[in-house]
Amino acid sequence: MKAVFITFNQANTERVEYMLDRLNIRGFTFWENVQGRGTHDGEPRRGTHTWPEMNSAVITVVNDEQVDDLLKAIRRLDNRNKEVGVRAFVWNVEQTV
Repeated sequence: MKAVFITFNQANTERVEYMLDRLNIRGFTFWENVQGRGTHDGEPRRGTHTWPEMNSAVITVVNDEQVDDLLKAIRRLDNRNKEVGVRAFVWNVEQTV
């Protein structure tokens, strides 16, 4: 199993939820008002007067076979509007309860 952590501009919230539903990924944990800045050229998302936008984040644990389809969907979403931004990070899950 893999944990997939997805960070995205709040403007993409509905698209990310739709993507998870379309891929039959039911379980996830969602955070709102996540602050950060992209690694290479992303604008800060701080919720301030200067940097008013905010991010959200989702983590989901999926079967190994689902990871490629999920990452392809995330890449398509990112390519729709590079300026808004979405990123995903994948970790191995050793055990769950």
